[in-house]
Amino acid sequence: MRSDARQNRERLITVAREAFTSGEQKVSMDYVARAAGVGIGTLYRHFPTREALAEAVYRTEFTALRDNAAELLAALPPDAALRAWMDRFGEYVAAKRGMAEALRALITATTLSEKRAELAEAAGAVLDAGAAEGVLRDDVEPEDVVVGIIGIYSSTGPDRPEQTSRLLDLLMDGLRP
Repeated sequence: MRSDARQNRERLITVAREAFTSGEQKVSMDYVARAAGVGIGTLYRHFPTREALAEAVYRTEFTALRDNAAELLAALPPDAALRAWMDRFGEYVAAKRGMAEALRALITATTLSEKRAELAEAAGAVLDAGAAEGVLRDDVEPEDVVVGIIGIYSSTGPDRPEQTSRLLDLLMDGLRP
């Protein structure tokens, strides 16, 4: 892909992510193209449907979340990295909420299971590093941490950030030895 085409694609994904997380009910393709500074034809060449655009945003956000665990672990102590990753998880959940309608048709139960396993692998690396340093318990299943984070964000929603933070801190307290 040419560099200008790649930049257009990345800009479209960024604008679409912002639009999906803005709280608007339905994000129009025209809006995304205008906000990204490209023509509607350019948008449709990259993403022939709204669902294809939502899928690209979802994949980009998922990859960033998964990879962010290792990046945080390289920069922070394991327990701080895990807590920062939990906050990043919230950004991912917010992006998914805005795309829920478009994603329903794309994501199967198998896909969800595979994605949860990938996130558990990322969490596991942080948990292992924390256990090795003695700052996190060594008897915690990574998938349990992922399910706990999903449960917290699912039950509190974007309108209660203080409660979300308190519950994530409580989860972290349970992960410490």
